[in-house]
Amino acid sequence: MADTPIEDYGLLSDRHSAALVDRDGSVDWLCFPRFDSDAVFGALLDAHAGSWAIRPTGPARTERRYVPGTMALCTEFTTPTGIVALTDALATGAADDPHELGANAPHVLVRHVRCDAGEAEVTVDFRPRPGYGLGPPGLILSEGGIVTRAADGVLVLSSPLPLAPQSGAEPAGALARTTLTEGDELWFGLGWDPPTAEPRDAYSADELADLMAKTLESWRAWSRLHERYRGPWSALVHHSGRVLQALTYQPTGAIVAAPTTSLPETPGGARNWDYRYAWVRDAAFTMDALWVAACTDEGEQFFTFMTEAATGSPSGAQLQIMYGIGGEHNLDERRLDHLTGWGGSRPVRVGNDAWSQPQLDVYGELLDTAVRFADQLAGAAPALGTFLLGLADAAAEVWTRPDHGIWEVRGEPRHFLYSKLMCWVALDRAVTLADRLGDRLGGTEERTAGWRRAADEIRAAIEERGWSERAGAFTQSFGSDVLDASALMLPITGFLPGDDPRVLATVDAVARDLTDRRGLVRRYRTSSEEGADGLAGEEGSFLLCTFWLSQAQAMAGRTDEARETFERAASHANDLALLAEQVAPDSGRMLGNFPQAFSHIGLVNAASQIARAERHGTGG
Repeated sequence: MADTPIEDYGLLSDRHSAALVDRDGSVDWLCFPRFDSDAVFGALLDAHAGSWAIRPTGPARTERRYVPGTMALCTEFTTPTGIVALTDALATGAADDPHELGANAPHVLVRHVRCDAGEAEVTVDFRPRPGYGLGPPGLILSEGGIVTRAADGVLVLSSPLPLAPQSGAEPAGALARTTLTEGDELWFGLGWDPPTAEPRDAYSADELADLMAKTLESWRAWSRLHERYRGPWSALVHHSGRVLQALTYQPTGAIVAAPTTSLPETPGGARNWDYRYAWVRDAAFTMDALWVAACTDEGEQFFTFMTEAATGSPSGAQLQIMYGIGGEHNLDERRLDHLTGWGGSRPVRVGNDAWSQPQLDVYGELLDTAVRFADQLAGAAPALGTFLLGLADAAAEVWTRPDHGIWEVRGEPRHFLYSKLMCWVALDRAVTLADRLGDRLGGTEERTAGWRRAADEIRAAIEERGWSERAGAFTQSFGSDVLDASALMLPITGFLPGDDPRVLATVDAVARDLTDRRGLVRRYRTSSEEGADGLAGEEGSFLLCTFWLSQAQAMAGRTDEARETFERAASHANDLALLAEQVAPDSGRMLGNFPQAFSHIGLVNAASQIARAERHGTGG
């Protein structure tokens, strides 16, 4: 429900859409048929916006786990009289090639309940509210279930139990109860079809069992092929790889920052954003993390998506910072004022106005990722090479301009250090690509010479204007004394060595002045007048930044410190090893959209850096 702790949720994904299930067996968030579609169940954001619960009727103790190697969630309920196991999955369909995981997803949520010991009464409480719960749905009893028609689709519930309509309830729904004894099992399914489709017949138990079996095997096949990382925290790294794959929209290769909207950065506050889109930055970081945690085969699809999404922009310099998962350009924000928000945090937003902000770092993040995937891109269409090297030309042109920075501040544009750094990365990596791939990417000697000159100019500007003697560190923006955790990317990108005295001073300053009492790192101090981001209120500590600190410490050869920092951040994962964006410094509770790709990216990269440092006995 709308005040359920964020850490109580588990993620389901068919690589088209996502669901969140709480530890009591209630699906409180489900968007069909895409990550960014209207919610079918929205109790995550308002108790009246719909849910689907399957749980023992009375009190029960719960334990949860993912079926090994998959994103199917098993919740075990222990009651005074018996044990009931609930397994939930968004069906992926069969996949002959593990790289095609989810390509044949039928848009069905499959739920299997079984009594493993004793007996227990089970309640099924189905309350759909398509369209973010804006209006009451029509529930039509049919053979084997219930049909719900809405403007954005047809929902067919397949149920082995007759459900009684609860017309007087809010939201309207249907209810059933039955007693299971050891060995009894029930199969449920909720399928989506386009609004013009005739309602499908209800699925039989055998059909739902087959969908579940194919889903488990498809995820296991993907995991067997992709779990290549060998090092400390390998189970966490491999699981994070699956989570990142679960946040990838299979039809295009777009990667969402998170599968939710408007989970707040401060309970009751207004820092509530829709993260169900493909940020260039987040997606590029995700591809880097998958390169470590999984394999490189998804690279060409991602870059094809980026090339096609950017088509239609007036010039390379106008590369948007984010796109819809189908390549949409306009993501204008609107408010859903009928929803109360998680924990009373308003407004609830759909869309994200940050899409139109200038953020110069995106050129560097894309080209940095392209270098990693250069072998896979060597045979790509010429349009991709033109696009990639055009990004370097754009970075050389725009790096002197102010922008809104990595944190998408809604105040005045500034000369953010991180943006300049990533323009340097764009030019540095473009030279590498041109050297490696030559004429296949359209590079010329004169062109690369220009990139080198521009990169040297950026380096000089960062070293002269990004360093603050007063702060004793690299800071948030040119001429500023305000610390910002993004300065930790200076060694991570290779701009400076990890043991450079200025890097060490910056690492120490972040650890000393931006770290909360839990040892987690803030992005910057929102209360700082100079570092103000144009928004009211505070926010939690940022898990990605904490993993950055761990990574920078490892690069400095401080592996003991790096391990301690890593463990502090990773300890804030829930029982399913899922991470939100932020953590409340006072309570330690999760904050922000969930699960957050950034946080899992940080975990993968920090673990990998520590492994390299320990393997080589240095900063790696």
